[in-house]
Amino acid sequence: MCGICGEVRFDGGSPSVAAVSIMADVLAPRGPDASGVVVRGNVGLGHRRLQILDLSDKSQQPMVDPDLGLSLVFNGCIYNFRELRAELEGEGYRFFSDGDTEVILKAWHAWGEDCVSRFHGMFAFVIHERDTGRLVMARDRFGIKPLYLAGIEGGLRFASTLPAIVKTGGIDTSIDPAALHNYMTFHAVVPPPRTILNGVRKLPPATIRIYDRDGAFVDRRYWDPPYARRPGDAAMTREEWQEHLLDALRIAVKRRMIADVPVGVLLSGGVDSSLIVGLLAEAGQHDLMTFSVGFEEANGEKGDEFVYSDLIASHFGTDHQKIFVPSAGLMDALPGTIAAMSEPMVSYDNVGFYLLSKEVSKHIKVVQSGQGADEVFGGYHWYPPLMNSNDVVADYGKAFRDRSHATLATQLSDEWIVGHDVSADLLNEHLLRDGADTPVDQALRLDSTIMLVDDPVKRVDNMTMAWGLEARVPFLDHELVELAARIPPEEKLRDGGKGILKDVARKVVPSEVIDRKKGYFPVPQLKYIAGPYLDMIRDVLNSGKARDRGLFRQDYLQRLFANPSDHITPLRGSELWQAGLLEMWLQEQGV
Repeated sequence: MCGICGEVRFDGGSPSVAAVSIMADVLAPRGPDASGVVVRGNVGLGHRRLQILDLSDKSQQPMVDPDLGLSLVFNGCIYNFRELRAELEGEGYRFFSDGDTEVILKAWHAWGEDCVSRFHGMFAFVIHERDTGRLVMARDRFGIKPLYLAGIEGGLRFASTLPAIVKTGGIDTSIDPAALHNYMTFHAVVPPPRTILNGVRKLPPATIRIYDRDGAFVDRRYWDPPYARRPGDAAMTREEWQEHLLDALRIAVKRRMIADVPVGVLLSGGVDSSLIVGLLAEAGQHDLMTFSVGFEEANGEKGDEFVYSDLIASHFGTDHQKIFVPSAGLMDALPGTIAAMSEPMVSYDNVGFYLLSKEVSKHIKVVQSGQGADEVFGGYHWYPPLMNSNDVVADYGKAFRDRSHATLATQLSDEWIVGHDVSADLLNEHLLRDGADTPVDQALRLDSTIMLVDDPVKRVDNMTMAWGLEARVPFLDHELVELAARIPPEEKLRDGGKGILKDVARKVVPSEVIDRKKGYFPVPQLKYIAGPYLDMIRDVLNSGKARDRGLFRQDYLQRLFANPSDHITPLRGSELWQAGLLEMWLQEQGV
């Protein structure tokens, strides 16, 4: 788990060592243990290392294999690297290190583009081929590991975070109006390749991109699971689905224990993280460290779920730590939280993960986390209405969108209003393409491969890596997701959502954490904005930079300032926080 960056020239020039070094410095929190920069021909590569596997200098990056003529920077973890190494050794390859980085180099040389399909894990990597001059980029199936790109005159820069690229200068930081439309429609999700800035793009998940020496490139999507029933699935009983699912979960959790340092769990007290703890205990893990965070209540809404996390910690005998954040602590943490965001993200639990990660990183370097279960197993409230939908785009949008295109036109200033509903176009493109049997399948595919990537997955990566903490997400094991995609929708939507996952959880964890109202990671002060939080947001939206930018109509902002609690989106977000967070993030980037 690390930070990667680099510059490639397509015009025959030399890469800027200064630019690569600047990006590497910005990425330092992601990799506090070591750093390196290598320049070879038309490519400069930079790396910041967090030591998790092979703690020796043999796995230092950028990694260069002169015999193969390959150089590599890599962020992530290949969980099955030992099995792949054994296979490669059988083909005659010799290794000089003991980690997963060198396995990627040899796997590329041996199998080419097919190597990514063999990897179980989370990854973003860039390989330079000395002899061909080609540059190879790849990103894992769910985009757990980020990779941002920016064109420059005669070349390209890339990095694990958007701010690292912007810091080098010379990047177009104007706002992309279509991305702004997505941001305001999908509670800050801006699907790839866009970001909120015109000059920075991101490599889509499950994609391998190969640049020729002249800058021409080709993309290939290497994973796109069908959300459909296979022949024979109809004959499967509920008990058989449960058995297959429990086996897949055990494998997914076990895979993510591979490390040369201890691995803990972020324990919210919900069914997802509780199940991870239970499965690890079942597998014989001892002295497991678990961590929970809570906040002050606001507007009568409770700010923690300690009663449930305490129950799980006690039941399985974990070494448990609770972090309680008073309101003053929350306010103090907001600047750091916003600075840690690669893109503006409005979910309240960003600050929760930021503060939790700060504390956890004092004790441990790797954790497992429960993100993804709702998108994979149908835990959200917008799925049941789709069971009998005759218009999945309209019905999904009715429940999921923060506002309609027409409403947005009354909130954004005229210069920022795009001519048509680009967010509806996106829903049409992804919901209606082939490969999903039912409207629920269509929505689950969209959420697990698009919306998830640029909301919870990005949130966890950004906030944990701000403190040099590696987060692994077993519910996004690709084989587990392929199995879940085959399970009939009615099995997922039972029991208020995630029915089959709850069936399996009852075999492992106490029922008290399962048979209860669905919880969230609550930060009520940022939902019911008042007092110093209201003052802070009013100040930033009334600042000279915000007024010059002119994103929002003044009459809309005045309505928000007057009664923030009256303007809550369908998914329980604050419209004022959405507007204010965007402006705060832009100003953090110097835009």
